[in-house]
Amino acid sequence: MRGNNIMGIIFSNLHEDLISELTEVRIMGAVPFGGKYRMIDFPLSNMVNSGINKVAVLTKSNYQSIIDHLGSGKAWDLSKKRNGLFILPPFNNTSEYSNRMTTLNSILPFLENSTEEYVVITDCDTICNIDYQDVCRKHLENNADMTLVYKRAPLPEKLHDPAVLSFDSKGKVIDVLINSNVNGSCSYYMNMMFIKRELLIELVNKCISKNTLNFKRDIIQAEYKNLNVYGYEFKGFSPMITSMSEYFSANMALMDQEIRADLFTSDNPIYTKVRDDMPTKYGLGSKVTNSLIANGCTIEGEVENCILFKGVHIGKGTKVSNCVIMQDTKIGADGNLSYVIVDKDVTIKDERTLMGFLSYPVYISKGSVV
Repeated sequence: MRGNNIMGIIFSNLHEDLISELTEVRIMGAVPFGGKYRMIDFPLSNMVNSGINKVAVLTKSNYQSIIDHLGSGKAWDLSKKRNGLFILPPFNNTSEYSNRMTTLNSILPFLENSTEEYVVITDCDTICNIDYQDVCRKHLENNADMTLVYKRAPLPEKLHDPAVLSFDSKGKVIDVLINSNVNGSCSYYMNMMFIKRELLIELVNKCISKNTLNFKRDIIQAEYKNLNVYGYEFKGFSPMITSMSEYFSANMALMDQEIRADLFTSDNPIYTKVRDDMPTKYGLGSKVTNSLIANGCTIEGEVENCILFKGVHIGKGTKVSNCVIMQDTKIGADGNLSYVIVDKDVTIKDERTLMGFLSYPVYISKGSVV
């Protein structure tokens, strides 16, 4: 299967209420992650690495930051005369993008004018490195109408309308439970789907005509008995960002070398917008342990188990541990921060102490002075 016979659709706005602190000034896809990335970098890079050269990013509101980040798509080699990157804001008004179904209905002209045979649909709140060409191969082998990517694990905390799948011996879906009280590990849908473009258009038109607007209930659950619906199990690192504590834990997991090796590979790299900066400066007496430090930082104090984005300044005598500190934040001297998420452009004055917990990190909003 040629990658150019597949187009990608990324929902950049869904589930923002789960991390409302971070999405107050940006959409889900623009949330910073891992020291230099945005969350949309992962699904977008996965598609590009799979040979997909036509990708539509669907937005609803508050999308200035995502447009600034994506630009023309050059960083992902999607700046092309034909196909490439398409950023699709609301065609009518924001109420048209109230859920996944109405969003797809709003972009039906775009889908109908496309020529690709298949569509990969995904959200941008799952951090993973997946090969969609492999999903495509399984789809064709099974002669499937729809292939759902799933993971075998306990349900993520606060996941919206979790869909739990059951399969026969050949991997065909034989049951779909939504919002079920499942304890322990289960096969839950990761909000990634591989489907024929014409079938997607047909199903969306059918649901809109009946005013059945829940994507999981009215397409997946309602149609799995009528269509050949198969599952594709993804076994790699793939946290779903469904809460602030999950966001914090997913960042902290990058301290594990095996997880970094799984997520960031030389064969399938994760691309992002490049910001050239000078190397990080380490002052006399500074100390850094088990941390990921981006370029452009100045460290005069002590950093332990932290992720520092570009341009962060850690003052002399200050200790930061188990923190995620975003771009261009300035932390004064003789402070102490532990289990804190600090957004961009924050100023923390001298001798400040901020303490959170692993399950409940303290959050400092963008541009604050503390």
